[in-house]
Amino acid sequence: MFAFKASAQQGTHMFRAKILSKCAFRRKMSSRLVLGIETSCDETGAAVMDETGLILGESLHSQKEVHLKTGGIIPTVAQRLHRENIGRIVQEAMERSGVTQSQLSAVATTVKPGLALSLGIGLDFSLNFVKLHQKPFIPIHHMEAHALTVRMLQPVVFPFLVLLVSGGHSLLALARGIDDFLLLGQTLDEAPGDTMDKVARRLSLIKHPKCSMISGGQAIEILARDGNRLKFLFKPPMGAHYDCNFSFAGLRNQVTMSIQKKEEEEGVEQGTLLSCVNDIAAATQHAVASHIAKRTHRAILFCKAKDLLPSCNPTLVVSGGVASNQYIRKILKIVTDTTGLHLLCPPSKFCTDNGVMIAWNGVERLREGKGILSHTEEVNYEPKCWDSQWRDRQTGIPDCMPSCALAAGDESSRRKPSGGRRRLVLW
Repeated sequence: MFAFKASAQQGTHMFRAKILSKCAFRRKMSSRLVLGIETSCDETGAAVMDETGLILGESLHSQKEVHLKTGGIIPTVAQRLHRENIGRIVQEAMERSGVTQSQLSAVATTVKPGLALSLGIGLDFSLNFVKLHQKPFIPIHHMEAHALTVRMLQPVVFPFLVLLVSGGHSLLALARGIDDFLLLGQTLDEAPGDTMDKVARRLSLIKHPKCSMISGGQAIEILARDGNRLKFLFKPPMGAHYDCNFSFAGLRNQVTMSIQKKEEEEGVEQGTLLSCVNDIAAATQHAVASHIAKRTHRAILFCKAKDLLPSCNPTLVVSGGVASNQYIRKILKIVTDTTGLHLLCPPSKFCTDNGVMIAWNGVERLREGKGILSHTEEVNYEPKCWDSQWRDRQTGIPDCMPSCALAAGDESSRRKPSGGRRRLVLW
């Protein structure tokens, strides 16, 4: 009797599994399905998603370990690794989803911006794929995909403010639609992730026992937890520029000079771990976070002054690889709490480059019928494009970039900070 019960329960579980499997299959057949492919930098990613945002299958190959050994991303090496892995990654995503090529509604692929050699691999593979299976093709703007990822996880209505910070980009924009972004500010030189990676290399953090297998930015964050940021005081970038742009190169030069000075004081050669490495990491991270927070605060003031954000539940979305840094998130939370905005950050696994965010952007475009091309149309990749394209969309707000400083609409605030502004005690 006991054995009969066990057998009956097992049969019930198998029956339920079959029912669920049939339901999932019917859902796949009734829902439009998108294959997303990402190869803009050093991650080869693919994912299959239905139009509700359900991830049916995904796969990702990271080149991080290879590039750690070379001290940075070498475009030709990245290209070779993409070429070697893209077929396998797409096949894995398709197999895990249980979807066949004939069931796909479209293929979405990153075509801009990014490393030219990396973008070319993803685009060539995708164009061959859609021609072979006669599927529509959706070219994806990498930064727009980052900006909209959060809408896959929860309902976020337009418009909302977006901060994208990564190893290759840094920008502030107002998202007004899936393909409508008002650029408020961007980096004038290098991105925050690039800055922290370069500082980590200059500190030789790959030799640190805690940091040998992680990226430079992650190493800075980990060591900063045990450091005293007050031991090194770096001058905030762009203190006399009252706009929403970023600049990190000058800050990196300050850090480099401090490292050289400490090497001389300790009598060690370049490449040797300094005794104060934790303090330098903490001070660097704080300076980067403070600069990002200040410019974001200014963008919020501008959007509020121009009534660009909804009065009910205005939102700041933060994404990109650097958005995974918990210290930076904490500083930005202070800004949003002070200004009355709701801070949203995707989980860390969706902040970095992946095929899921590309598939989701494809789903959103498929829903609205925007940017969908025939498999016979010619498509080119664009390594550098996002700054000019987004700025062209600033219709209705003349001179938006300099006006970002004018939270109160006063021309004099470009020359000096307004005394009536609410000050945040962050820096």
